[in-house]
Amino acid sequence: MAIIGFIGLGIMGRPMAKNLIKAGYKLIVYDKFAKYDDLVSLGAERAVSSKDVASKSEIIITMLPNSPHVKEAILGAGGVMEGLKPGSIVVDMSSIAPEASQEIGAALSAKKSVLLDAPVSGGEPKAIDGTLSIMAGGDKAAFEKVKPILEKMGASVILVGSLGAGNVTKLANQIIVALNIAAVSEAFVLSAKAGVNPHAVFDAIKGGLAGSTVMNAKVPMMLEGNLKPGFRIELHIKDLQNALDTAHKVGAPAPLTASVMEILQAVQADGMDANDHSAIVRFYEKLAKIELWK
Repeated sequence: MAIIGFIGLGIMGRPMAKNLIKAGYKLIVYDKFAKYDDLVSLGAERAVSSKDVASKSEIIITMLPNSPHVKEAILGAGGVMEGLKPGSIVVDMSSIAPEASQEIGAALSAKKSVLLDAPVSGGEPKAIDGTLSIMAGGDKAAFEKVKPILEKMGASVILVGSLGAGNVTKLANQIIVALNIAAVSEAFVLSAKAGVNPHAVFDAIKGGLAGSTVMNAKVPMMLEGNLKPGFRIELHIKDLQNALDTAHKVGAPAPLTASVMEILQAVQADGMDANDHSAIVRFYEKLAKIELWK
């Protein structure tokens, strides 16, 4: 089995790394900020830097918050590039700007190595149970080599195009998720304000055309007042900013994305940036002067 390096062991990266260890892979792990003694206790080797990870691995996975963090881990001082061996494959599973993926990929190509961008969807619950949706971009041969590894973390692993296509797909995913959460927030606050029990509304419509994975996952949280993050507001703001930047660069209209971005900004301004993105409902509750969970 290939030796796998894993950089970024936060809410998503930690359970993903655990699933690889459970599958029998030898891991070398590193995170600049998070503690990961639990992974070491499961058999992972502790690295001292991203460079150290790369020098001891054939395949390196990164799972970090945004483009600057990925660039620092790969291209920065003490980064992956300094320890990279020719023929290595770097799989960036972060959600970053597509242009950043292409820039990093060009730098790795000069070192005779390959970058795949392979962001994920599903949040912490699906990271834990290994059923993430993984959308990849990059070289097909490299993808086929790492696909069995990715399948230990995801139920769906799809190559969608060339380098950067994975992150374009993730941006599309994040637009749909954000708009869906906003739509159900608007609808359920309307129901409650009109005097109809939102629990009954949920039971009545979840099996119909309006039903969705987002509704089934987020509405119960809204009805319970549970804002524990599976995916934080601040990260969804980051993703929608990347989506808007990309839309502007390619000339694609994104008025609904811009509207939901303003809602997210308002929720963040109310101090909920570390809450789950289902906290979008709080924007509607505040205006309607009603709370679904009471």
